[in-house]
Amino acid sequence: MKKASTIAISIAGIFLLAQMETTSIAAQSPEPIQNPLERQIVAEEREGLDALKIGNLDAFGNLTADDAVFVDAHGSATKAQVMKNVAGFKLVDYSMDNLSFVPLSSKSGLISYKISEKGVSHGKEFTAQAYVSSIWAKRGGHWFCLFSQETAAR
Repeated sequence: MKKASTIAISIAGIFLLAQMETTSIAAQSPEPIQNPLERQIVAEEREGLDALKIGNLDAFGNLTADDAVFVDAHGSATKAQVMKNVAGFKLVDYSMDNLSFVPLSSKSGLISYKISEKGVSHGKEFTAQAYVSSIWAKRGGHWFCLFSQETAAR
């Protein structure tokens, strides 16, 4: 059950080298994100989480690249494995805090944040906190999550 919730939420990425410059904002901050690429990628991440919140697995799947890789404490998973696991998963509520952004190109970037979440996984209610990283890229005019990693927060 825990694996399903961990992988399902993992719409997230890798930690980059320390010499890469990052910008940080609080996700709940009243100040708007100024960087258009960052704003777009954060919106895509929220769209994926919101799809899990309303149980729209098609929307979640459409935001995930066919060749995406998801990583959690259980190892790596493909899109097909994640889609199978999210079938019994639904977010009830979530928040994103301590958001960081690293542009990777003019059409891609990495975000990382701490998620606090409540939901139901295969009939069992849960609450969790985790550190999430996601890499998003624009391909053929559409945004896709290419990589996601989630690490449980202590």
